[in-house]
Amino acid sequence: MLIKTTDILNAKILIVDDQESNIQLLDQLLRGAGYTGVTSTLQPEEVCALHRKNAYDLILLDLQMPVMDGFQVMECLKTSTTDDYLPVIVLTAQPGHKLRALQAGAKDFVSKPFDLVEVKTRIHNMLEVRLLYKRLADFNKILEQTVLERTAELRESEARYRSLTELASDWYWEQDENGSFTKVSGPVLEMLGVQVDTFKGISKTNQADCWDETERETLRATIAAREPFLDFMFHRRNADGSQQQFRVSGEPMFSRSSRFLGYRGIGVEVVAEQAP
Repeated sequence: MLIKTTDILNAKILIVDDQESNIQLLDQLLRGAGYTGVTSTLQPEEVCALHRKNAYDLILLDLQMPVMDGFQVMECLKTSTTDDYLPVIVLTAQPGHKLRALQAGAKDFVSKPFDLVEVKTRIHNMLEVRLLYKRLADFNKILEQTVLERTAELRESEARYRSLTELASDWYWEQDENGSFTKVSGPVLEMLGVQVDTFKGISKTNQADCWDETERETLRATIAAREPFLDFMFHRRNADGSQQQFRVSGEPMFSRSSRFLGYRGIGVEVVAEQAP
């Protein structure tokens, strides 16, 4: 994520000082060093509006000015822009103002009278950090948008999966991490015979001893262990003496961080001629 020299030299810079001579000196210095986006103002009260309009990469701000001093300008910048990084280097002849300026939000300072080598070095370093910060912010926005798009794709894919699964099965179910049923399609509560009292207040009905208890306990143990199962054969003997067979498959669901989310499964009834 290196910043090119051309990006630094093309950065937008605003010089704010009530002394025309100081502005001319800094302007000549910066343009002589190759900077192309240098502008200036003698009116500190204009800075906030100018920054909102132009989004400067760096503001060189004098502290001692009439009408509105540099501290007031920084407070205005903090409250009137959405940028949480204040790109300000203060210009001051008062050593006691340096710490106060940094506490007010300035990122660096340049002492008056100017040491031209120091000025160029501090401006270059400040712009490099500022542009890295902006690039990181842009990258985070792209990453956030990508996550939103992928999440939407996953939800759409999951919806298609559920739809196709329900069409291809006699029944479909989902349970949350506590074992409570959250989605049921078809006569799953009766067929499964597992925790049917947890879905929408349905009480334990159809719980006569018509299911194969060995198979039921095996299925319950598999679900409790959060293990997947495929084509598990489930038998039921009806009151009239007839027997039904079901082929059941299920799998645990986990989040991307491997947190257990619950269970889902499908089942189909196996008619006599399909039975092994």
